[in-house]
Amino acid sequence: MADFDYIIVGSGINALVAAALLGKKGKRVLVLERNDRIGGCLRTEEITAPGFTHDVMATTMVLFLTSPAFGALGPDLQARGLDFAHADLPTGVLRPDGRHVIFSKDRARNIATFEALAPGDGKTFDKEMATFGGDAGFVFALLGGNLWSSATLKVVAKEAWKRGLRGIAGWFGEALTPARAYLETTYKSDDIHALWAPWALHCGLGPESAYSAEMVKVIGFAIELAGCPIAKGGAQTLLTAFERLIRDNGGEIRTGADVDRLLADGGGKADGVVLADGTKIHARSGVIASVTPHQLYDRLMRDWPSQKPADVEKGLSRYRYGKGNMQIHYALKSPPRWKHGADLGKVALLHLTPGLDGVSRSANEAERGMLPAVPTICVGQPASFDPSRAPEGQSILWLQLPDTPRHIKGDAGGTLDCPADGKWTESLREAFADRIEAILADHIEGFADTVIARKAYSPADLETMNINLVGGDPYGGFCGLDQFFIWRPFKSTVNHRTHVAGLYHIGASTHPGPGLAGGSGFLLAQSLK
Repeated sequence: MADFDYIIVGSGINALVAAALLGKKGKRVLVLERNDRIGGCLRTEEITAPGFTHDVMATTMVLFLTSPAFGALGPDLQARGLDFAHADLPTGVLRPDGRHVIFSKDRARNIATFEALAPGDGKTFDKEMATFGGDAGFVFALLGGNLWSSATLKVVAKEAWKRGLRGIAGWFGEALTPARAYLETTYKSDDIHALWAPWALHCGLGPESAYSAEMVKVIGFAIELAGCPIAKGGAQTLLTAFERLIRDNGGEIRTGADVDRLLADGGGKADGVVLADGTKIHARSGVIASVTPHQLYDRLMRDWPSQKPADVEKGLSRYRYGKGNMQIHYALKSPPRWKHGADLGKVALLHLTPGLDGVSRSANEAERGMLPAVPTICVGQPASFDPSRAPEGQSILWLQLPDTPRHIKGDAGGTLDCPADGKWTESLREAFADRIEAILADHIEGFADTVIARKAYSPADLETMNINLVGGDPYGGFCGLDQFFIWRPFKSTVNHRTHVAGLYHIGASTHPGPGLAGGSGFLLAQSLK
């Protein structure tokens, strides 16, 4: 006899959103997590030195704060301890020669900044954001809705009626523009190109990828509106709030519970799970898997009574993963003293890059399996607007390298010895981190003297922490056009249902893709009765 309505495998943001929403509907939910803690890519630890609190992987909450999931769950989570810290200067870029651009949450300031870089660029930015604002409802309906649904069909039909068939076709054509083409034909200043180009990497894309321009516009619009907030005290406060909410609604969470395989009833419907220790748990209504496609179909369903459909087999054989990610964390004796302006120390997420061509080069090198000679570096400065992250007078840095190879074929810089088997080693990780630190130290006064400790995670280390990060890919799979939107994860996919009754698939590998918005968990939970 089933004790639960739904069993959810995995405990990332999508799983937690689904569990919380289903609990609010009166469903009894069980969340099973194989690790010793919930959260997926949300993980907070003192990894460098006592008193220094680091978000090991994901940290920026803008997508969650502006999501429908937060709209539905925000008051419940805030009542259970969730609070956000905000920076007035959400992002910026710093180039090797010290030129830099700082982007704020103030439209007038941004217009003035861009005008100073190139006359007319400020007015252009204002016009671009106004145009996007007019399209925002349509864009977010496509990015965040169930694409195979009558609701989305009505949204598209309404837009086509307003614009005309040729107009709507033109809109979609514009939406597929690569970021390079958009930036170079829209803004005169290459500093503005440098400001926005790195953000394509945070979408699992590159500057030459189709639809990367639209994602850059989405990000620009979102961070000017809501900034780059973080959870006060670390992402763990969000997890704790979710855990309390799920339990308060009658749900249950079990960590250290590795699901070995899924159970089928006599009719071929998903009936529950078997844990690695042999425990069987049944579900009345269904099983929700927040995993990669290969984890679901090749591991959890390896003994399924019926064969996989041909379209699933084909989808699995062609499903591919994107570039790896690397994280580097510092505990510092004092806040960084940036050589080219004190305001740089107030920026939540600062990119270090030579510019648009530099981003393009590093992304291409990583895609070809090369360690980038000059990586694109994202520097997070959480202690500058959440002092709880470090002891008084001290600080931390959160570094992300979004263009790191999963399998190493060589070093584009020509100075690092790479293993013959292409696998990450501890020595290579630290040597590559030294390359990053040298770039960082070139911009910060006396940086080496302020470092208390450094902790680096290679793509292989990240996969060890979370098996869904295949090769260190934090996006659940390649995010190019052919493997996104209605084609994620497979060409035959229809929303979050599978070919098995009662079995649902959510997570970064499913629409609407990666990020902390909890989109797939929200969409599925909304659709289930």
